[in-house]
Amino acid sequence: MERHLRDEPGRASASRIKRLRGDYPPQYRLRVGEIRIFYRIEGDEVIVLGIVAKSEQDQWLRNRRDIDEQ
Repeated sequence: MERHLRDEPGRASASRIKRLRGDYPPQYRLRVGEIRIFYRIEGDEVIVLGIVAKSEQDQWLRNRRDIDEQ
């Protein structure tokens, strides 16, 4: 995780980092095998919001969106 997020966490790539659509956090998703790491960038800091199994990512994102809308 650190290797991918240390230098250019906002640089989307076809294989690992994806910028997510929408106005809610998380802004990005890092794919590492069967694990998904959701994070946002604030200035020069990377804020990890969740580390989730691939099979649980859709539910996690729905729950996250519901929490942020309250």
